[in-house]
Amino acid sequence: MSAIITLLAGILFGLGLAFAEMTNPAVVLGFLDILGNWNPSLIIVMASAIAVGMLGYIIKNKQLKPLLSHSWQVPVMRQIDAKLIIGAILFGIGWGLSGYCPGPGLTALVNNPAEGFYFVIALIIGSGLHHLQSLSSQK
Repeated sequence: MSAIITLLAGILFGLGLAFAEMTNPAVVLGFLDILGNWNPSLIIVMASAIAVGMLGYIIKNKQLKPLLSHSWQVPVMRQIDAKLIIGAILFGIGWGLSGYCPGPGLTALVNNPAEGFYFVIALIIGSGLHHLQSLSSQK
């Protein structure tokens, strides 16, 4: 049952990305171009995401445990450190240069295979480098 719910949530997320045109790098880059031809439409997407997140926390605070799990899995780290800031900066630079973040970037394999291929390869290499760095810092 959990796998079905996860699949349905992923499909809903993907449909939301497509409906909001987050899979179109031109729309994303238009939103990031605040000094040029700015496209503010993604503010609605962000507001919707914040509202869903807030709803999730309201539900979490009213229920002792989730319906399909033994316990809530909420991030516990609240510290803003250099790793978080550097990661956010690198994510923002990559998003600004390509117009893709990981979810919509994967859809580019179908929508725009030439760009999507390079994005996904860079995503895999970056993830691999992070994994290697994590392994070396644990030693």
